[in-house]
Amino acid sequence: MSADLSLKQARRMALAAQGFNGRQPPASIKVAHITQMIERLGVLQIDSVNALVRSHYLPLYSRLGNYPQPLLDQVAWSQGRQRKLFEYWGHEASLLPLSLYPLLRWRMRQASQGVGIYQEMAKFGREQQATIARVLQVVRERGALGAGSLSSRQERAGPWWDWSAEKHALEWLFAAGEVTVAGRRGFERLYDLPERVLPVAILDHPELSDAEAQRGLLLHAATALGVGTDKDLRDYFRLSPAQSRAGLAELVEAGALQVVQVDSWRQPAYCLPEIKLPRKVSASALLSPFDSLIWERSRTERLFDFRYRLEIYTPQHKRVYGYYVLPFLHNERIAARVDLRAERGLGRLAVHAVHEEESGLDEEGMQALARNLRQLADWLGLPEIQLNCQRASAARLRVALGPL
Repeated sequence: MSADLSLKQARRMALAAQGFNGRQPPASIKVAHITQMIERLGVLQIDSVNALVRSHYLPLYSRLGNYPQPLLDQVAWSQGRQRKLFEYWGHEASLLPLSLYPLLRWRMRQASQGVGIYQEMAKFGREQQATIARVLQVVRERGALGAGSLSSRQERAGPWWDWSAEKHALEWLFAAGEVTVAGRRGFERLYDLPERVLPVAILDHPELSDAEAQRGLLLHAATALGVGTDKDLRDYFRLSPAQSRAGLAELVEAGALQVVQVDSWRQPAYCLPEIKLPRKVSASALLSPFDSLIWERSRTERLFDFRYRLEIYTPQHKRVYGYYVLPFLHNERIAARVDLRAERGLGRLAVHAVHEEESGLDEEGMQALARNLRQLADWLGLPEIQLNCQRASAARLRVALGPL
């Protein structure tokens, strides 16, 4: 069957859908730009690694440029009308627009029944109802609090199965939608009742059936991705194959999505009915390892011929590229990857490794990478860039960066 879309067309659709269509000057970035971009993406994945900056801040920077990080804090964790986001299990732990809350109530219902959550958490929910009820009552009485203020344990918590009973209970209540994240103290979640955190209109939204909500999530994923296979779309909000197959079939039948064939893709793809093909996407950006453009690794390989694996948990002597490696997007290609660290105490951005892809970076591309690194250092408040890599690519980058 002939392709409806070339690979280049699919790549441009994906980049445009993901918001890589030009940056606002830093002085003009306001809350509206932040909220509009998050509505467009649908989800910002949260991760605890802070080697550079918490990962949920980076996707906005990659698309908007030098925005004030407190703007994201404001829409994520402030009180009243300023709050535009909520935390839940979207694509892993995530910040999501409030508009998606009704589409995730089905997941909360299932979690309360022990479905769709970790086996150990489901077991805890069945066996520890008294603990769960006690913790919920404390939240009702005391308001926003963290797990540490509830636990009687003195030793530091370890992995999930080494959490205190109170931490287990809070996580179960969070998954079930009985509590939500009111704010954060450092990186610790502070839990409270949803009715004290979220707008009444959101909480009073009519309940959707599981199928309705899953179709809504698939449609949002298709809009955010531009074009994607069944696996791509269901991965965006972590739906199961059965949920996505049924939902996609219904969306296609209703005319909300259409089936297309992308050149060299083995599986059919889906996109919105009116295909918009950008002539060119000239964005340059350093990408978070948890950026929604690249988090589905097989899709990243299909779109960009770029194999990417996170090596944080790989022993140092077995790492190929480095500990915290950011892909570099330039002129519709992922052309390089850079291992970066924010050395805050020393006031510098450390560049530990620079790896060009096989096709390499021309002089303009290397200048663009240098410019991105200078801008990133400025955004992070780091006055110095230290280039530690001895590779030939780093030698070219040193020249592009100029005096350090």
